[in-house]
Amino acid sequence: MRPREEGTVPHAGELAGIKTRELACWIKSWNPYEAALGLAAINSALNAPDVVERNCGPLLDRSGNENVFTDLLDELRGKRVAVIGHFRDLERIAAVCDLSILERHPEPGDLPDTACEFVLPQQEVVIMTATTLINKTLPRLLELSRHARVVIAGPSTPLSPILFEHGIDVLGGLVVEDEGKAWKTVSEGGRLGLFEYGSRMVKVFKTPPVLGA
Repeated sequence: MRPREEGTVPHAGELAGIKTRELACWIKSWNPYEAALGLAAINSALNAPDVVERNCGPLLDRSGNENVFTDLLDELRGKRVAVIGHFRDLERIAAVCDLSILERHPEPGDLPDTACEFVLPQQEVVIMTATTLINKTLPRLLELSRHARVVIAGPSTPLSPILFEHGIDVLGGLVVEDEGKAWKTVSEGGRLGLFEYGSRMVKVFKTPPVLGA
């Protein structure tokens, strides 16, 4: 996910050939574009189909290519839910729960992200964009959400069980299965088409899903 903040990446045009490990360290940068590239490098290693299967196999939800909001819809029903980041199609969620949307660039009806100090401790479920890794807000947001079920969602989500050790319960991310098809879709301007061509939505649960439930 591209950060909305204005900025540039130093040394742009000279990045080809940098080792993944070195580029991954950019996640620590306070430049949002550098940090986004760092997260992309991390995900290029962690979110490869074979790596996800090896690291997360027993914890994977294999029910289908649905986003995490669809999978959790019944669980959210009647609960106090906060979503950090204005995802698409939140109307479905708002129809079944008491929903608060926190956004750095608020749209009508949203709360500013600074409201997190007051809102998150009162929630039963908190769903966060993985951009919180880029802008460095994730540690504080997890602290405020320590009594809630926490979900990290979006195509930038690293699919690693290590995150479950830090108060996260569900990961909803993206695995690219056909690089050629995915790259062709993106290069032709089909940003959202990436979810349908060459990639698959993946959910990983801290507690393994019950088959047949």
